[in-house]
Amino acid sequence: MRKLIFLLIVIVSMQSYSQELNCEVIVNAQLTGNENVQVFKTLERQLKEFINNTTWTDKTFKPQERINCSMVINVTDYNNDNFQASIQVQSARPVYGSSYSTPVYNYNDKDFNFQYLEFQNMVYNANQFESNLISVLAFHVYMILGMDADTFAPKGGDEYYAQAQVISNYSQQGNYSGWKLEDGNQSRFILIDNVLSDTYKEFRDVLYDYHRKGLDEMSNDAKEGKLSVAKSLNGLKEMNNRRPNSYLMRVFFDAKAEEIEDIFSGGPTVNISDLVSILTRIAPMHASKWRNINF
Repeated sequence: MRKLIFLLIVIVSMQSYSQELNCEVIVNAQLTGNENVQVFKTLERQLKEFINNTTWTDKTFKPQERINCSMVINVTDYNNDNFQASIQVQSARPVYGSSYSTPVYNYNDKDFNFQYLEFQNMVYNANQFESNLISVLAFHVYMILGMDADTFAPKGGDEYYAQAQVISNYSQQGNYSGWKLEDGNQSRFILIDNVLSDTYKEFRDVLYDYHRKGLDEMSNDAKEGKLSVAKSLNGLKEMNNRRPNSYLMRVFFDAKAEEIEDIFSGGPTVNISDLVSILTRIAPMHASKWRNINF
């Protein structure tokens, strides 16, 4: 009887925490010319189980609160247990009062080389380097969690970004690309360093204002919601004045450019001529989209 009670307590305690992510994982090996090799299918299945079944935080997530995201791994070459690849990571969160999901994180990580033996154990250690495969995946999981939390509360992602930085720091010992300052200005190192830097403080403010004060209010008042989105984007002007053409600006608009075009090309009319001018200056790579905005 005591054993039964103990077992029930364990089960209840385990169920008090639910996994945070609903992540679709795809391993695409077409570029290798051997996409049907079993190891790629095994890798895909193991990664999906690892990401979705690992408990990444001490928060309680209801099934409907799990963050929808995807990771597409494009393998370009492999030799025995050495894989050369890139990974496209995307996440979205629901908009209040609608069936629409808004993109939040959209990151193309081109430095994703790793070792993998079929059926190897996949274990995440919060304070210790296990493998580059685990580190890269865990890093992006915490970036997803951090950015998602920032859209719901000011600086809501602090603890998740802190863990992403811990991963970045201890993963330098693996001598894989993407974890060090000298790995270029579009690396994982630069991404988390910039997110946590006061130099780019407006980035996180905009994440909150754009989503919580803007998109989430559109179901109540579409025009006021649009005006709030426009006002939030003005905050990026200050960041751009301080550091023109920053990497975080690209990260933001990789996720948001198409959505911004759609928001301001329909619905109630608002005067956003100043916003179009600002967008053209701070994100000129999307100038064709800004030209489509009607006001």
